[in-house]
Formats: sequence, structure tokens, C-alpha cells
Amino acid sequence: MEIFIIIVFILGYIAITLEHSIKLDKLIPALIMMAACWALIAFGIEGFDQWFDSGAHSLVSDFDTLPTYSEHAAYEISSKSQWMEETLLHHLGKTAEILFFLLGAMTIVEIIDHFDGFSTFKRYIKTKNKRRLLWIFTILAFILSAIIDNLTATIVLITILRKIISDQNTRMWFAGLIIIAANAGGAWSPIGDVTTTMLWIGDKVSTDALITNLLLPSIICMALPTMIASFMKPFKGNLIEDVEVSAESNHDTTYSSIILYLGLGMILFVPFFKTITHLPPYVGMMLSLGIVAIFAEIFSSRQFKLTTLDDHSKDAGHHNPVHKSLSKIEMPSVLFFFGILMAVAAMESLGLLFNFADTMNTAIPNTDIVVLLLGVGSAVIDNVPLVAASLGMFQQEMNDPIWHFIAYSAGTGGSMLIIGSAAGVVAMGMEKISFFWYLKNISLLAFIGFIAGAGVFMFMESMA
Repeated sequence: MEIFIIIVFILGYIAITLEHSIKLDKLIPALIMMAACWALIAFGIEGFDQWFDSGAHSLVSDFDTLPTYSEHAAYEISSKSQWMEETLLHHLGKTAEILFFLLGAMTIVEIIDHFDGFSTFKRYIKTKNKRRLLWIFTILAFILSAIIDNLTATIVLITILRKIISDQNTRMWFAGLIIIAANAGGAWSPIGDVTTTMLWIGDKVSTDALITNLLLPSIICMALPTMIASFMKPFKGNLIEDVEVSAESNHDTTYSSIILYLGLGMILFVPFFKTITHLPPYVGMMLSLGIVAIFAEIFSSRQFKLTTLDDHSKDAGHHNPVHKSLSKIEMPSVLFFFGILMAVAAMESLGLLFNFADTMNTAIPNTDIVVLLLGVGSAVIDNVPLVAASLGMFQQEMNDPIWHFIAYSAGTGGSMLIIGSAAGVVAMGMEKISFFWYLKNISLLAFIGFIAGAGVFMFMESMA
């Protein structure tokens, strides 16, 4: 039965990787793969000889001697079916923590966008020099991705880019460097990338240790490709003034700056809330969302009162900014994360990842090389399942250097191919960047940044 489960997992994985070729949204194979894996486990539970206890991070002793079914005991698990049910519930809870955290963060960002809060950044961009603009956008991507995650930061900055640069080819070059910078910025922040958030929520890394160990490598990963690119032909000279684009970029709203700073501040508040209360991060994110929503309702009500009743009487019910923001949430992405995380949990529960880790550590004793290969692999395969797999592969304690290196490698390695990260995929869709254009023009820059940052991290580790 294990062979069939592995085959289902591999086929689902291939379908996810070839999403753009087969024209099938990746959430579909992810959900089917998850349901099929757990169904096969349920059908074959009697024949399994080992089981991985995710809570204890070890294999269950004498699992092969347990009966398949028994009466539920009050304080102990006495059968294989009970282990399956308890494990499924455990992984559902851990996955829900990540998903509700993401939903809260995404809603806050959509509320900011509802009030056109990100237009605040446009007012500070006055230069027409391409080289200066490149540094401005990559630094913004690096900082913003650490606060509002790399996917959202990429969407925001490409949206601003469209209002400043009219030539699509020029925008594609800028977008390529934004992808590198956004992924680098997301790696050192617990709320900057889904994979880093997974490690943080899973108590593998703490906020202070993550920042201390990854900030410098991430800066190098962003700055070196940007410096090299700034001497390349696409970033020489000045932009040609476009009247239509300039006129479009002057849009603003009354509360845009206030809601921007409030929203970003409340997202930054979440790590402090976790440190003070020791509660899971999604609790703090829900509190932050509630506070931002209160002000959004107040500001929206004030705007409504200043308008004429005749202009808005027909759609007054649609003025609720929270409801509007929730309707814009990328639910397919949320469901994809759910499917892939629960599918990997199925592989972990059978002890397959645990055994794979032992095999890898035996074949390659140097864990740094293993993690580097994981980073390279994240350029081809989605980094979410790779990090989910690493949680079952390695059993090191919290803040062990390997967890920080995994956060860096999985977060920045995806920049080497445009399909290797969420930031790359969204930029690909927004700017119609082809896979081979990115491979030809940006991949080498991303590889240089990835290797340089990894080298800095390993040097810092050796000096510690």
C-alpha cells in the first residue's frame, strides 16, 4: 500500500509542477492527492508496521503489534485506527494555524489596498533614473516582503511599477529583480514567507534568532544581484516620460496613509504578541485584523457620509471594506496550501520522511549540502511541500542552525526559476513573463545571490 501512496504523491506532485503546461490549477491535484493519500492509509492501516508520532517527533514503539481497531480509551491510544485519527486531527490543527494566520494577513493587506494605502509609496518615487529606481524597488521589495509576505509585496510593487513605467520589456527586468529581492526579504522574517511562517509556527525558529542569523545572508542575496544588474544595459539611462502613466499615478484617498501605517504596524505587532502571551501567532493576527477592521469601518463610514445619498443608495450594502477585502482573498492558494500540507503529513505519518532523512544523512553526512540541495530543488518544486517534508526529516531542537538554513534555502532558492516561488508565479501572470525569458535573463543573477548568501550563512555558522 505504501507504494501506491508514494505513486499518488509523485503523480500529484508532477501535476502541480506542470500546472502551466497541463492548464490545470495546482489546487486541484493538491486536494485530490491529499484525499487519496489519506484514503489509502485508511484502507491499508492494518498492514502498516510503523507510524510516526508528530507530537513526539519519533516512531511509535510496537506499532506493528497494535490491533487495527479497538474501543477508544480515555487516556491512551490503543489501536492503529486511533493513531490515524489522532494524527489526522493533529495535522489538521497545525495546518489550520498556518491557514488562519495567512487569511488574517491577506485580509489586512486587502483592506490597505481597499483604501489605496500603497499609493503612499508612489508619492516618494520621483526619480526617472533606471538604476536608482532599481535600487528603490528592490529595497522596497526586501523590506515589504518581510512585513506583508513576499507574494503580496510582489503584487503591490508590480502594480506601482505599472503606474511608473509604460514599457513592458523594461518592467519585466524590474519584475525579475523584484522577485529575487522579495524572496530574500521573506526569508529572514517569520511572517515574510509561507515556509518561514511554517517553521516559526512549528516552533523550529524564534523571531530574534531568525533575524539575527538570516538578515545579513538575505541582504547579500538581494544586494549582489541588484548591484550586478544595475550595470546591465536595461537599467542604464532614464525612463521616457509617459503622460498617461503619470496622470494615472496621482490617485490617492483621504485615509490611505493612515490605514497603510496602521495595517503594517498591526502585522508587525503579531510576533510581539506571541512573545508576550506564548499563544499561537494566528491569535495575534486575528486581534490585529479586528483592530484594523474597526478603523476601516470608521473610515468607510466617514467617507460614505461625505458623499451624496443619490450616488450610493443603490450599492450602500457593498461599502463594508472588510467584506470587500475578504471577497478578494486568494482562496485557491489557501486551499492549495491545505492540500499540500496535509498530503505531506500523510507521508510523514507513515514514517517515510523519517526513513528518507536517515538515508540522506547516511549518504550525505554534511547537512549543509542536503539543505543546499533542498534550496535548489525549491526552484523546480514548490517550496511549501519541501519545507513541510523537512519538518518530518529533521528532528533538531528549536533554533538549530539547520532550521535557519532551511528557511534561507527554501525561501531564496525558488528565485532561480520563475515557477519556483509564489512571487515568481504572480509576476509571471501579471507581466506575462515567459519561463525561458526569465531563465535566460534572471536565473543566473538569482543563483549568484543564492550561493553568495548561503556562503555568508555558513561562514557565520562556522564563526559562532
